Amino acid sequence: MPTYVAAIDQGTTSTRFMIFDHAGRVVAVDQKEHQQIYPKPGWVEHDPIEIWGSAQAVIAGALAKSGIEAKDLAAVGITNQRETTVVWDKATGQPVYNAIVWQDTRTAELGNRLAKSGGQNRFRRKVGLPLATYFSGPKIRWILDNVPGARARAKKGELLFGNIDTWLIWNLTGGVHVTDVTNASRTMLMNLNTLDWDDEILEVMGIPRAMLPVIRASSEVYGTATGALNGVPVAGDLGDQQAALFGQTCFAPGEAKNTYGTGCFMLLNTGPTPRPSKNGLLTTLAYKIGNAPAVYALEGSIAITGALVQWLRDNLGLIEKSSDVEALAATVADNGGIYFVPAFSGLYAPYWKDDARGVIVGMTRYINKAHLARATLEATAYQTREVLDAMNKDSGVKLKALKVDGGMVHNETLMQFQADILGVPVIRPTVAETTSLGAAYAAGLAVGSWGKLDELRANWGKDKEWKPAMKPAQRAKLYAGWKKAVTRTFEWVE
Repeated sequence: MPTYVAAIDQGTTSTRFMIFDHAGRVVAVDQKEHQQIYPKPGWVEHDPIEIWGSAQAVIAGALAKSGIEAKDLAAVGITNQRETTVVWDKATGQPVYNAIVWQDTRTAELGNRLAKSGGQNRFRRKVGLPLATYFSGPKIRWILDNVPGARARAKKGELLFGNIDTWLIWNLTGGVHVTDVTNASRTMLMNLNTLDWDDEILEVMGIPRAMLPVIRASSEVYGTATGALNGVPVAGDLGDQQAALFGQTCFAPGEAKNTYGTGCFMLLNTGPTPRPSKNGLLTTLAYKIGNAPAVYALEGSIAITGALVQWLRDNLGLIEKSSDVEALAATVADNGGIYFVPAFSGLYAPYWKDDARGVIVGMTRYINKAHLARATLEATAYQTREVLDAMNKDSGVKLKALKVDGGMVHNETLMQFQADILGVPVIRPTVAETTSLGAAYAAGLAVGSWGKLDELRANWGKDKEWKPAMKPAQRAKLYAGWKKAVTRTFEWVE
C-alpha cells in the first residue's frame, strides 16, 4: 500500500502542497504566494487561473524535493480558504470573473436589501449564518448581476460555481463538480439539517441550482487526479478552519482550536446536532466522515489578524518581513495606552457590523512604531478573547485550554499575551500545520490509510504550553479598554 498521504492547502495568500507519513509528520512541502487584487476600496479578488497554476507548481515542487512519486501517495485531500467564490464556463474552464475573496465587502448593499424583510438573521435558523458580506451566496449573485450574460448562461447550465475547493477538484479530476458539507455550509445556501441546497433561499438569492456542485461528505473518494498526481484518489475536502479542527483531533464535543492566519478562527466541536448561537457565533459543519452522521461546530470568525502584520509591512513599511513584528514589539513593555481595532472589512464575530472600519485609539506624542507593533499583536489576542467569551456563553462549557495553530503561533510574545488575556493555557501541537494535516487525514481515512479516529488522536503531540501570568485586575482593565476601543469603529461607513 502507498506510504504517504498528501494535501493541497489553498489559502488566502498562498498555496502549498504537503506530504505526510503515517505518523502525521511532514515529509515534504512546497509553497507559492499569489497576487492580491484590490480593484476598489473594500474589494478583494484573486485570479483563479493563477491559483490553479500555483497548485500545479507546488505539487510538482514537493514531489521533486522529496523524490516521492504519485504512485507512493495513497490519497490527496483538499483544504481551502472558504467563501471565496469562483464562477466558470463548464465547457472551457475559463472563469467569467476573478474569484471574489471572503474579505470582500462589495455585497453589503445586497445584504441590506435582503435584510429589509426578516432582518440580518433572516436565514439563520436554516443556515446558521447572519446576512453578511463574508459568505459565498451574495458573491455569486453579484457575479450573475454584473457580468454580462452570466445569469442567462447560468440558468442554461453553462456556468458552474464553486468555492476554491470545488474549483481545484474540478481541475484536478478533469471535471468532477463537487463540494463537501463544510464548504457548502459557508455559502448561506445549504440547509444545516438536510445538508442540501435550500430551494427557498436559492429563489430569494436568485441563484440557479444548475450551477451548484453536488454536496458530499468531507472524507470519501470524489474522483481520480490527472496530471502530476495521475491516478491518486482525491478523497478529502474540508474548509481550512474545519481542516484545522480535524488536524488538531478535536473529535469530542467541547474540544476547540484557534487558527491564527490571515484572519483568526476559533471552532468548538458541538457534536451531532447544530447548536444555534445567541452570542454572534456561526453555526457550521465541522466534518462528515463517509456515511457517519455529520458533526457540527460553533465558530467565531475574525477577519483581520495576520493580515494586520502584513499591512504594517506592505502599507506602512514599518517592518521588512512579517516575522520582524515580534522583535519590534518586544522593545517596549506595553502598548503605551493605544489599541488598534482592525475593522478593515467590517467587524466579524461577535458583532457582524459591515459598517465598521479600522481605528487606532489612545494616541499621544509618547507613542512610537514599537507600540504600534505591539498593539497589532494584541489586537489578535483581544479579538480571540471576545470570541472565547461568546463560546463559553453559547456552549455553557468553560474552555480549560485552547489548542492553537497557524502562522502566528511561533510568535512567543503573542502567545504569552494570549494566555494572559484569556486566563487559560494556550497549547501548540508538534505539527503546527494542522490545516493541511486535517485534509490529509480526511483523505487517508477514506482510502483506509488510517482505520479510525483514535489512530489520529495518537499522532497528536504537545510542543509548547503558555500559562497565564497576568493578575486578574490587570487583565480586566486592559480588556475593558479594548471593548471601549471597539465601539469607536461602529457605523463609520454611511
